[in-house]
Amino acid sequence: MVKVATYGTFDLFHKGHYRLLQRAKALGDYLIVGVTTEEYDIERGKLNVVDSLMTRIENVRKTGFADEIIIESSGEQKVSDIKKYGIDIITVGSDWVGKFDHLKQYCEVVYLERTKGISSTMLREENRTIIRLGIVGNGRIADRFVPESKAVSGINIQGVYNPHIESAAIFADRHEIDFYPDLEEMYNEVDAVYVASPHQTHYEYIKDALNHGKHVLAEKPMVLKKSEAEELFALAKENNLVLFEAIKTAYCPGFNQLINLVGSGVIGDVKSVEATFTKLEGPQTRELTDTVYGGSFRELATYCLLPAIKIFGTHPEKVSFDVIRREDRLDLFTKAHLVYKNGIATATCGLGVKSEGQCVISGTTGYVLVPAPWWKTVYFEVRREDPRDVERYSATFKADGMRYEISDFLSAINGRSRSEFKLNAEESVTLAGIIEEFGNDR
Repeated sequence: MVKVATYGTFDLFHKGHYRLLQRAKALGDYLIVGVTTEEYDIERGKLNVVDSLMTRIENVRKTGFADEIIIESSGEQKVSDIKKYGIDIITVGSDWVGKFDHLKQYCEVVYLERTKGISSTMLREENRTIIRLGIVGNGRIADRFVPESKAVSGINIQGVYNPHIESAAIFADRHEIDFYPDLEEMYNEVDAVYVASPHQTHYEYIKDALNHGKHVLAEKPMVLKKSEAEELFALAKENNLVLFEAIKTAYCPGFNQLINLVGSGVIGDVKSVEATFTKLEGPQTRELTDTVYGGSFRELATYCLLPAIKIFGTHPEKVSFDVIRREDRLDLFTKAHLVYKNGIATATCGLGVKSEGQCVISGTTGYVLVPAPWWKTVYFEVRREDPRDVERYSATFKADGMRYEISDFLSAINGRSRSEFKLNAEESVTLAGIIEEFGNDR
């Protein structure tokens, strides 16, 4: 008897799950299915799980493919299961290729390719709680977005559109999703759109998607002008659609813990916020070759301005910039200075210039230090006059961290939470206005 095992959350059970179990069963004589616990899902960063453990088990049982159903409560359990049940083959979907190769010393590992061509029909007719999402643009950040989406229950990446057809086709093949040479065709197959195209194209793509009745998650900076941001948020509201700016820091658990703690008065009245984000990019990257829309500030400012806007608000009295530019006027290193009625803030951005990437929030009774990389906010300290008086905080930030913004985006679409306290329209409009002001200062 050949024993096969497969594992998964199996939330919002759909035909994709059914096909996976069907194909797993065909690999042997006896199929064992491990269903994850809520606690393990949280531990491994799986977000937005809707169905209870018992519901998920029952849905697996109803397929008739599972000869035995077990509970998976930890990642290391697979090794003990192989030994305990005499498993010959472990199989998972191809989106996990390579992740379970370490089990090959115990049994055969089979990665099953995703069954394409069924998702759109299945999701439309069988389970409207799963959001079908299309991607516009397929650069580096889109490559990180697709695997992050797999950590969020209730979303299916349907396909990708890019006017550069060959590039999009390669991306689609790599991620086992559909490729749409025509944007209208993609709109017909999706409920929401993730805009990950070059900065200067965001406005038109977002507006077009909203006019087609699609929810939009747009990469930062969402747009480059204040008036464009105001127009798009008004359009989304008018059509009862969700529009989110994808600044992942705004949605991650640690940053929200930080902002809430500072707001509680733990360091007294905040008087200064300093945030720095620099990185050394290759000379051929878009950020350093696009002399009109590239540069450090447009690429990184949304991160560095975020703490100031969350703490001091959306109405700075004065904004100014100190900039180091190349001969072609592209900014390599920029310091933005924001003056408020009751405080000051500095946002430091750099490409090709490296500095300490920390955030310091200073108050009348102490300060908070968030060490590099602060934009992940996995650890920070509250410090006071007495150097022995230090409070330490830590938080979860899984992988690339984009799963948190995806989860909040889905919650907003499904009406469970608008999440506006994390990043609201007024804050995104303010960010666009400062970026526009920087452009005028050029």
